[in-house]
Amino acid sequence: MPNANSQQTTWDIELPDVNATEHLAMDLAATIGPGDLVTFSGDLGAGKTTLVQGAAGALGVSEPVTSPTFIIVREYAGELPVHHMDVYRLDRLQEVLDLGFEDLLDPQGVLFVEWGSAIEGLLPNDHLELELTGEEDDRHVRVRGRGRSWGARWDGLDAALGAWKAA
Repeated sequence: MPNANSQQTTWDIELPDVNATEHLAMDLAATIGPGDLVTFSGDLGAGKTTLVQGAAGALGVSEPVTSPTFIIVREYAGELPVHHMDVYRLDRLQEVLDLGFEDLLDPQGVLFVEWGSAIEGLLPNDHLELELTGEEDDRHVRVRGRGRSWGARWDGLDAALGAWKAA
């Protein structure tokens, strides 16, 4: 079991359906705060946007949260500003920077990035990473807390994920 000094903590979770995916995101949102970055990677259709929808709703976003695949960045008002970025259609890291990536790392808000593994070189050391595989009714999610801040949040993440961890 990782401890508070860990540089990386990992949980593996099996999700049976879309509702479970949204509920997992709502539980994770309880550990997310101002200045956090959460990345999503994995298979097409595995539930990246569904996870963002659940987390954003738990963070007080009342309007519909939709995929920013063609818009690239969407912003929502909630208990804190929610920025939702999808870098799937971008070819170069410079395009991400040109879209104001550094400004989206808002110390007062949270940034969700779909296809975050594609911009790994731009990501700060401290971030939460979710990797999804599978399809709608058979999803696997690997959750990694990267960096010291997530290592220090082990107890909160463990409590939030306790009911979800794969046996």
